[in-house]
Amino acid sequence: MNMKKLAIAAAVGSFLAAGTIGTATAGEAGSKDKCYGVAKAGKNDCAANGHSCAGQAKKDNDPNEWKHMSKDDCAKAGGKTEAPAK
Repeated sequence: MNMKKLAIAAAVGSFLAAGTIGTATAGEAGSKDKCYGVAKAGKNDCAANGHSCAGQAKKDNDPNEWKHMSKDDCAKAGGKTEAPAK
């Protein structure tokens, strides 16, 4: 790829990326809550179960792991908006 094509590709990519910053999709527009028991292994949003980072869930649908979701989406996925009792 020559430098002119590379520069054009970079400009187009920057333009497209700038158009998506600050826009919310329909699913992101509402408030988000912690939804327990729906995170897949490696897909949790934050600390739980003795680890301190997102993406460290060991198994699917662990009731102690959570993801940010709207209350409606959480209910549809079979999750709970309150942490399980310890």
